[in-house]
Amino acid sequence: MTAAVSAAFDSGNIRVLASGDDAFDLEIVRDHESDFYQWFHFRLTGAANRPITLRILNAGGSAYPGGWPGYGARVSEDRVHWRQAQTGYDAGILTITHTPATDSAWFAYFAPYAMERHHDLVARMAGRLGVRHEALGFTLDGQAIDCLHLGTGPRQVWLYARQHPGETMAEWWVEGALERLTDEQDSIARALRREATFHIVPNMNPDGSRRGHLRTNAAGVNLNREWHAPSAERSPEVLHTLAAMDRSGVDFAMDVHGDEAIPFVFLAGFEGIPNWTDAQGRLYARFRETLARRSPDFQVEHGYGIAPAGKANLSMSTNQLAHRFGCVAMTLEMPFKDNDAEPDPAYGWSPARSKALAHECLGAMWEMIGEVPVRG
Repeated sequence: MTAAVSAAFDSGNIRVLASGDDAFDLEIVRDHESDFYQWFHFRLTGAANRPITLRILNAGGSAYPGGWPGYGARVSEDRVHWRQAQTGYDAGILTITHTPATDSAWFAYFAPYAMERHHDLVARMAGRLGVRHEALGFTLDGQAIDCLHLGTGPRQVWLYARQHPGETMAEWWVEGALERLTDEQDSIARALRREATFHIVPNMNPDGSRRGHLRTNAAGVNLNREWHAPSAERSPEVLHTLAAMDRSGVDFAMDVHGDEAIPFVFLAGFEGIPNWTDAQGRLYARFRETLARRSPDFQVEHGYGIAPAGKANLSMSTNQLAHRFGCVAMTLEMPFKDNDAEPDPAYGWSPARSKALAHECLGAMWEMIGEVPVRG
């Protein structure tokens, strides 16, 4: 049987340049109307029990080439369990070698979170007691911007993920958060629902997700640089979400992401906003310290640099929300690589660990939620 590679499906991204002798030369396709690329997701068929070599020739020109050294591509033959494949990076070429046990194997930059799974998640959660679903608006491709509301407390908590669609670990995190928050037998979930009203957007960028983009929407726009002045033409996803935030107010916000190069879980804050207050800073520090105590997967030594006072980029959501609402806001980053703090050679950072981290984030929130001011 002749082996073949294809990517004509939800979130698929690869182009075949050449093939022969169970080897393929490939390239990642750029995001539409953008120079960003790094996300790949494709299917290998007809290669059971044969060693296959897959070379991504344009890896060196990707958005974050520092993400390739030490990285392991994910592979699955059941689309449930995603393990790390043997992967090497040299001279700008990413080489994946694998011997599949069956005639269908899927490869991806990280375990995919398909739009069909997204819709299943929204339907499953919207059917649970006390959960209300709302379409905040629609994208340029006509997809709904789904939001799930739950809880009765006075504090307004916004959790949102996948501004960058290739960062699929973010929606795995949201799945874990929703599962815990809607668990009627979980005492922490019950306490959080009494203290706060949650507004959860599992996927801020459904167009980019379906198109197989790394970082942008259908217009080639990076949504996390639009929060200062979103528009219907460029960034309706941010426009509609920010309008809903203005209606509800925001007391606590978490923007969930993945980082290509840094092999750790970490938080980024809002230190450089013009109207920074020490009270905001203390609550942010309290959350970081609490999460570090609760989860060995989280650490505070590695992460991004801190903006000087008054120099924060207000086009980014965490900075804009902290500045606009005077709230506690943060960006959670998880790795595409393994987590060097707690390595797992078989799976690396994974959907299961993303979901487990969400549980601990909610636990950390429970420990401090009573101290978060209600701004009204």
